[in-house]
Amino acid sequence: MFKQTPVAAAVSMALWSLAAMPAFAQQQPAGEAIQTVEVTGIRASMAKSLSVKKDATANVEVITAEDVGKMPDKNLADSLQRLAGVAVRTDYDEAEKVSMRGTNPDMSLILFNGHTVSGGDWYVADQASSSRSTSLSLMPSSVLNQAIVYKTSQANIVDGGLAGTINVTTRKPLAQKEQLGGVISVGAVYAELPGKSAPDTTATVNWKNEAGTFGVIVQGFAEKRYVRRDSVSRFAYGTSSGWDVINTTTMKGITDESLAGTGLKAADLNGVRLPGSMSSEFVEGVRDRKGGMFSMQFKPNQQLDVSMTGFHSSMNANNHGRLTSGGIYSMLLGKNDPLGGTSAAAINTNSNGQQVFAQIKNPVIVKETTLYGHELRVLKAADIVFPAGTTPQFVGNSEGFYRDGANATSSFLDLDGKYRVNPDLTVKALASITRGVGKTDRDAGTTFARYGTGFSYALNGLYDAPDTRYIGAGSNVPGLNADGSGYRMVGRAASGIKTTDREKSFQLDAEYGLNKGVIQSLETGVRYADHDRVSGRFGPAFKSATLALQGQEGVMPYPADFGEGLGGGNWDRTGFTYSPEAVKAYFDSQTKVTTPEFERRVNSEIDMRERQTAAYLMANLEWDKWSGNAGLRYVRTQVNAQISTPIPAGACDRTEPGKPATTCAAYPGAITTAGDAVSFYDGAVWNPKSGIMYYKAPTDRTFNNLLPSMNLRYEMEKNMIVRLGASKTIGRQNYNVLGAGFGTPVCDANGCRVTGPNPDLKPLTAKNVDLSWAWYFARRSMVAVNAFHSKIDGYVKTGATGTSTVDLQDPRDQTVRTFAINSSSQQGAKISGLEVSYEQPFGETGFGFTSNVSRAKTKVDDGRPMVGASDWAGNLGGYYENDVMSARLVANYRGEYVSSSTAPSPTANSQGLSVINGVAMPTAPTMAAPVTTLAFSANYNITPQLVLSFNATNLTNAKRAQYRYSEEEPQKLDVSGRQYYLNLRYKF
Repeated sequence: MFKQTPVAAAVSMALWSLAAMPAFAQQQPAGEAIQTVEVTGIRASMAKSLSVKKDATANVEVITAEDVGKMPDKNLADSLQRLAGVAVRTDYDEAEKVSMRGTNPDMSLILFNGHTVSGGDWYVADQASSSRSTSLSLMPSSVLNQAIVYKTSQANIVDGGLAGTINVTTRKPLAQKEQLGGVISVGAVYAELPGKSAPDTTATVNWKNEAGTFGVIVQGFAEKRYVRRDSVSRFAYGTSSGWDVINTTTMKGITDESLAGTGLKAADLNGVRLPGSMSSEFVEGVRDRKGGMFSMQFKPNQQLDVSMTGFHSSMNANNHGRLTSGGIYSMLLGKNDPLGGTSAAAINTNSNGQQVFAQIKNPVIVKETTLYGHELRVLKAADIVFPAGTTPQFVGNSEGFYRDGANATSSFLDLDGKYRVNPDLTVKALASITRGVGKTDRDAGTTFARYGTGFSYALNGLYDAPDTRYIGAGSNVPGLNADGSGYRMVGRAASGIKTTDREKSFQLDAEYGLNKGVIQSLETGVRYADHDRVSGRFGPAFKSATLALQGQEGVMPYPADFGEGLGGGNWDRTGFTYSPEAVKAYFDSQTKVTTPEFERRVNSEIDMRERQTAAYLMANLEWDKWSGNAGLRYVRTQVNAQISTPIPAGACDRTEPGKPATTCAAYPGAITTAGDAVSFYDGAVWNPKSGIMYYKAPTDRTFNNLLPSMNLRYEMEKNMIVRLGASKTIGRQNYNVLGAGFGTPVCDANGCRVTGPNPDLKPLTAKNVDLSWAWYFARRSMVAVNAFHSKIDGYVKTGATGTSTVDLQDPRDQTVRTFAINSSSQQGAKISGLEVSYEQPFGETGFGFTSNVSRAKTKVDDGRPMVGASDWAGNLGGYYENDVMSARLVANYRGEYVSSSTAPSPTANSQGLSVINGVAMPTAPTMAAPVTTLAFSANYNITPQLVLSFNATNLTNAKRAQYRYSEEEPQKLDVSGRQYYLNLRYKF
C-alpha cells in the first residue's frame, strides 16, 4: 500500500466520490515503485478501509466491499451497524434505519454517489410517518463499492446530515480488473420462525473495452424472505391501551370487602400503576425484493471521466396477523363498550339489569423508580374478576388485519462528469433524479369483542412473557356461546396509503490547485435540489351500514409453536386469525367501486415542496505534518406546504361519486370531490352536507443558514494521526410537523384550540467539535479514540401550543373564531460522547478480530431522553481466512433508547406532562431495552471461481423488549427467529 498526500485523499473521497483504490493508482507519482500485496476477501476489504480512513482529513469510518459475501450482511444497514458510533433500528430482524452518535435516524443523511436517494417504506405506520430517514431495506449489500461515514463535516459535503453523513458509492466499470467478468450467486434462505424457504439470487456482469476507455456494469437481484413476529404487549386498539393508575372512585368494584385477606384497603390501591391490557400478537409476511443497477463509464483520456448510474429496487411485503387483548380498564370501570371505550359516555356493563364493576383479587404491588427519578407503585399481578354470578361481560378484543399490496420502491438515475481543464483546474458536475414510493393498497381488518367473567395476569419481568388467563370466556374461535361468552364481531375497517418522495438535483464543483504555502487548493461549488413529498390515505366505500359477520370460513389457529421464543410460563397463546384470502374475500364482498377522488381522505394528506440551494468555498491546507481544510457553506431552504384545513360544517356541498364536481362560492378551494370517509351506502339518500370537508391552505417559509467547518489532521508519527474537527451542521424537520393537516376544532371555557402543523419551525442546527487519535500500528491493525460534542438548536418538542393561529368554526355555535394551534415547538439539546475502536490480526495465523464501543450521552432541555438515542453501542467480531476458506462471527450490541416513530405526530403528548398521584411528571416514553445480536458467515472456495457461502443472522434469536417508566412496566416483547442463507457463487 502506498500513501497519498492527505489533501489528495480528501479530494478523492469527498469531492469526487471516487474513493476506490484503482483511482489512487492513477495518481501514483512517476518513477515511484508500487508495492503489490495480493490479498482478497476479508483481509483485502479491511486493508482498503483502514487505508482510506488513515489518509482522510475528516474523521471517517469506511466499509469497502472487496468481496461481497464475506460478511453476514444482507443490506447496507447490516454493514453500517458494524462501525463505531453507528446504530440501527431493526424490524423483523432486518436492519433498516441508521442513526449516528446517539441521535435518531432523521438526523443522519444517506447519499448514493454524492446525491440523496428517495426510498419508500414497506410498513404502513412508517409509510404514514413522513420521516426523513432512509430505509435501507431496499438496498442489498451487493450494490456497495464503498461506504464512507463522515463523522465530521466539511463544506463540500451535501448539507442535511445534522449528526453525520454517509456516502455510499456504487461500482464503476473501469475500476474492475477484468475486461469481462462477473459474479452469479444462486441460493436460498430459510426463516426458522415461519418455517419457510425462499430463493436468494444475484448476478453482476462487468465489461470494458480493450483500451479501458468505456465500460458497463449490470446487476440484478431477486431476494425473498418470509418473516414472522411473535409478540406479547400492553398494547390494544382503543382507549384501554397503555398504562394508567387505579382510581377507586371510578373503579367501584375495588372495596375493602373485595380485598379481604390481602392486608390491603381499597385506599391503598389508589395511584398504583395498572397495565391497560395484556395482548398477544401474531404477524406473518414476506419480503420479496427485486431490482437491479447499471453503470456506464466513459473515460477517453486522463482529462475526461463521465459515468451514468441507475438503480431500482422494489419490495413486496404483504403481511397479516391478529392481536388478542384483554380490556382491564373497561372491566374495572364497569364499561361494556365492544371497542374498549372507557369514557363516561361508553356503554355500561349490564348483568341482570345492574351495572357491575370488576374487582381486583390477589394483588401483588411492587415499587419502581422511574427514569425521571419519581417513586411509583405497580400492580405486578392480580385477578381482575367480576362478582360471582355475573353474566359474561366485555373482557377484551381480537383484531385481525391483512395488508394487501404493501410495497416499497426506490430508484435513482445520476449523471456524473469530471473534466480536468488543465493541471491546476478540475471541474465536476452531478445531476440526479430519484423517486421512492411506499404504499399499502388495502389495510383491512375486523374486530371482535370477547365476553367472559374475568382476566388474570402476572408480569414476569422484561424478558419473559407474562402469565395471562381469560376466565369464563369460552373457546378461542369466532362466535358466541349459549351463555353469552365467546366472541362477537363488532367492527370493520379498510383503508390504504401511498407516500411518494421525489427529488431532482444538480451540483457543479471545481477545484483549483495553488500549491503555494499552506493553501494547496481551493474548492467551490453550487447545488440546487427540488424535493416533493406527497402522502395521503384513501379508503373504499362500504355497500351497507349493516355489519355483515365474518364467520368460520378461513379461520386459522395461531401456529402451534407460537410464542415459544418468548419465555414465560402460563400465558394465553391460543388466539385465532383469518387467512389472507379470507380477509380479502370478505372485504371484496363488503366494499364497492366509487372513484379515486371520492376515496381520498384529505385530512391525512401531506403535500409539500422543498427547494434547497447551497454554495460553498473550501481551502485544502497542508504544511509540514499538518493538513486539513476550512470552508463555509451557505444554505437556503424554501418550504411550501399545502395544509389540509377544515371548512365549517355545511358551508359547501360534497360531490356525489360519479356526478360532476360541485363548486363552493364561500370556499373556492374546497375539495368537494373527496369523500373523507363519509358513508355512501347502496340505496341510501345522498347527503351533500355530511362529514367534514377541507381545503388546502398554502404556507411559504424561507430559512437561511451559514455553515462553517474546519478539519485539521496532524501526523504525530508516520502511523499515528490526530484529527480535530469543528463545524456547524443542519438537519431539516420531518415533513409532518411542517405540513400535516388540522384536526378537529375544540372550544371550551379556556378558548379554542385545534391540532395542526407548525410551518414556522426552523431547521435544526448543531455546533459540533470532534477530537480523534488513531494509531495504525501494524498491517490491518488500528486503535482509535474519538471524543465529540454537539449542541443542537431547534430540536422538536411535540404537543405544545405555539403562537400560530387559524380561523375556524366553533363547533358549539358555528361561529368563526380564532383557534390556537396545538402543535410542535422547538428547544435545545446536547450530545457528548466517546468512541473506542481496536482491530488486529493475530500474526500470520489468518485469525483476527475487530471491536468498537461508543458512548453518546444526550440531554434535551426539557429533561427527556432524545428519541432514538442509545447511550451505548458496540461490536465485537472474530474472523479467520486463508486461501481456501473464511469465516466471521460478529456480535452487535445496542443499548436502550426511546422507541417511537422517527417522525412523531406534531400533536402527540410524547414530550408533554402526565399527572400521577397529584404530581406532574413527564409522560412515560416507550423505551427499547438493550439487545445483542449474533451473526455468522463462512465461505469455502471449491475452486478459485466457485465459492460456497453460508450465512446466519440472529443466531441467539434475540428477544426485543420495551418498557415504560421502568423495567417494572414491561410494554412489549417479541421475537423474529433465526435466518439461514446458503449460496453458491461463481466468479468469472
